Amino acid sequence: MSRSIISKDEDYSQWFNELVIKSDLAEHSAVRGCMVIKPYGYSIWEKMQAALDQMFKDTGHSNAYFPLFIPKSFFSKEASHVEGFAKECAVVTHYRLKNDADGQIVVDEDAKLEEELIVRPTSETIIWNTYRGWIQSYRDLPLLINQWANVVRWEMRTRLFLRTTEFLWQEGHTAHATAEEAIAETEQMLNVYADFAENWLALPVIKGRKTANERFAGALDTFCIEALMQDGKALQAGTSHFLGQNFAKAFDVKFSDKENKLDYVWATSWGVSTRLMGALVMAHSDDAGLVLPPKLAPIQVVVVPIYKHQEELDNISAFVKELTKELRKKSISLKFDNRDTQRPGFKFAEYELKGVPLRVAIGSRDMQNRTVELARRDTKTKETVPQQGLAERIEALLEEIQQNIYQKALKFRDENITLVDTYEEFKRLLDEKGGFLSAHWDGTSETEQRIKEETKATIRCIPLNNPQEEGRCILTGKPSVQRVLFARAY
Repeated sequence: MSRSIISKDEDYSQWFNELVIKSDLAEHSAVRGCMVIKPYGYSIWEKMQAALDQMFKDTGHSNAYFPLFIPKSFFSKEASHVEGFAKECAVVTHYRLKNDADGQIVVDEDAKLEEELIVRPTSETIIWNTYRGWIQSYRDLPLLINQWANVVRWEMRTRLFLRTTEFLWQEGHTAHATAEEAIAETEQMLNVYADFAENWLALPVIKGRKTANERFAGALDTFCIEALMQDGKALQAGTSHFLGQNFAKAFDVKFSDKENKLDYVWATSWGVSTRLMGALVMAHSDDAGLVLPPKLAPIQVVVVPIYKHQEELDNISAFVKELTKELRKKSISLKFDNRDTQRPGFKFAEYELKGVPLRVAIGSRDMQNRTVELARRDTKTKETVPQQGLAERIEALLEEIQQNIYQKALKFRDENITLVDTYEEFKRLLDEKGGFLSAHWDGTSETEQRIKEETKATIRCIPLNNPQEEGRCILTGKPSVQRVLFARAY
């Protein structure tokens, strides 16, 4: 199979799809709308999991696991929540199959469930029903729980990683004695996500609040981090929700405070998903393949030997063995590709496609000169350096590559935030340039919805610490006190 991919300038959507498949991140499955995450892609997700999981535990959270199936009656207890997810729910109605008279497998109508089960689209309802038995007193609070799980949201149009019927994620669900504590938790987890996005994914994000139209179903307030992809579209990279007492009241979760007074607890939920894999690809990669930040790359360094005789390979192998030991002490992963079934040129192209941050080429002449050739994936530059102190040089380079990838994405993001004051300019820039458009809005859901219908652009967020300035709504001309960020989005 050809490893070349279409240019992202020619067809960004096709470029993304080809890159995900040809770099061995994932592929379409036999189940419509679902994907197979391949080992190379899953190893990136494992690194994301490990980093986030530690961040969660460092902030006092513990992991648990809750059922995949949720009784349908649970959803009806929180009206806005069921309305928000009703169209995406997969429903289990029967628990058995049988053979009919023709030998065909059919649903056994005698095995109909007394109550239908929803396949988990999100876990607020099953978790809050459980919390009722866990929380009685202020001594049980705060309750800080995270779950790593899969969820199902029925989708008509799917794209690998970005929108699939089943995807992987984590969902945090916490309970608190006061609204202030819950709001502080919501903001803390937003900052955890932003830290992870910027320092691991090398992805600059804007922290902000969602409008009422874009808020999570059942939340009083939704905070988000928004990122910009190379095609000028925004991507919501994570959300953190202040749920108030809505779910506690729906599931009767009360606690006795220090004065022995009963009250409903205050709740949050927050999550990120394998959509971050899509963000990672779209934010950094190029026409030659993936560009992976070293912190998340499954292979951080690959060594390709160039030799003619076994003796030359043996000498190179001995050197690489020592280098591997040195790098392992620094928690740097190295792959020694000594396959004799592929030529070095093929290997160079393969690891470029897979986004390996640093390639080391060593030939017999390098061994004589005690040098190696280093090739960076981010800048595609090469240099010949001494073998002496190579491990330290690689360690420094990987950090430099991580920072360079972030700075490049930051520069692109900042150059694509545009102040807009008229609706005509707004529509023109959406078509010509995209990016984040910073514009005044009159604060009404009606105006927001009309702009969305007419332009396919949504308010991505109201940035935190947004400067207040008087202006006029780009659509209605009504007074506005601040700009908000619009964009077309994934």
